[in-house]
Amino acid sequence: MNAANSTFLVLSSILVLFMTPGLAFFYGGLVSKRNVVNTMLSVFMICGLAILLWLLVGYSLAFSGNVAGIVGNLKAVWLHGIDLTALTPTKIPNGLYLIFQMMFAIITPALFVGAVVGRIRFKFLLAFIACWSILIYYPMVHMVWDNGLLAHLGVLDFAGGTVVHINAGITALVLSAFLGPRYNYGKGETQHYNILWVLLGTAILWIGWYGFNAGSALAMNDVAIQAFLTTTVATATSMMTWMVMDMVTKGKPTLVGVCTGTLCGLVGITPACGYVTAAGAFWIGLIATLTSYGFITLLKPRLGIDDALDAFGCHGVSGIVGSILTGVFATKTVNPTISLNGLLYGGGIKLFGIQVLATVFTIAFTTGLCMLIIIVLKRVVKMRVGVDEEKLGLDQGEHGEVADYTVPMSSQLTEFERHSDEFKGQLSRLMAGQQRFR
Repeated sequence: MNAANSTFLVLSSILVLFMTPGLAFFYGGLVSKRNVVNTMLSVFMICGLAILLWLLVGYSLAFSGNVAGIVGNLKAVWLHGIDLTALTPTKIPNGLYLIFQMMFAIITPALFVGAVVGRIRFKFLLAFIACWSILIYYPMVHMVWDNGLLAHLGVLDFAGGTVVHINAGITALVLSAFLGPRYNYGKGETQHYNILWVLLGTAILWIGWYGFNAGSALAMNDVAIQAFLTTTVATATSMMTWMVMDMVTKGKPTLVGVCTGTLCGLVGITPACGYVTAAGAFWIGLIATLTSYGFITLLKPRLGIDDALDAFGCHGVSGIVGSILTGVFATKTVNPTISLNGLLYGGGIKLFGIQVLATVFTIAFTTGLCMLIIIVLKRVVKMRVGVDEEKLGLDQGEHGEVADYTVPMSSQLTEFERHSDEFKGQLSRLMAGQQRFR
């Protein structure tokens, strides 16, 4: 066992796990006060669900055997027959690689939760995530990162452009279309519960993303360092791009906009981070953010699909752009293990074509199976809450809880300060009485 590589991957796995509660804060801060508990619980509970599913059948379907290049087999159910101490090519234990991949299985379905907040039944979401993981996510992992169809095709996806972001983004779009818009959609912007939580969640996601991207090198080597650098460059570029676009189109920068731009950069660079230069990362961050900004502000309102927190606009659109641009900017000078250079580095059209084909395949594969899961599952579990429950809020309707009491207490304090003169006499007599007792 290589101690340095193993330690690096342990830390990376912890960082990727940290992203899920970070995403809960990001989404929880964006929604209305009535749906904070539901949103955060819908994200955080995936930690438990995805871990159990991964150990039960996920690892087996992703990495055990090969059925038609699409999925693994069920010979390693509940890790049966798996030697967790066997070493991978980078000299890390197989069990550690299993754990690292398990963290990806947690964060990926959590991404599309943001599209359907405030109107989807919790029981339906729970069942859908289980079916989606088995029928869509595990096969995608097998096809791209194991011995599957897309791997043989030569697709480059360093840390999850197709497997994670396009997959989750398309799922968000399909779910939103089937679910229908919120009852008050288009009647004014929803007041965010806590913008500071959005910043907190963004910061946690950015930090955790280094485990996501650099950790995908599976070793403490030059490629990991390059992935760290390109992730930073693309994210900074995207943050500033979105801020400037807000200033140009809206006349002022916004914190939510800056956080959204940051996320687009993290998504866009994910498939390419271990294959491109810092200059390539800059262009990927710029183009991904401009595309996502254009979709969210111009195209989305015309589609009429209520993707509540722009899960498709960020993850789907930026993931598609990043996946395709990997075929433009990838270079052997950064990662000698790749067989083809990108379009701008003398590799011709071949890698670019492969990336486009893999992107289109992922979109079609995810769309078709998502529709099938939803159509079948709706016959068993009701998909959407009623209008009365939606107006009440899913915190009360689905869970019987509220986020906290800081908001009403702060409003009561404001009321007290407004009528402070009425209490001055009472307070002065109270203080005088305390002095006499002393």
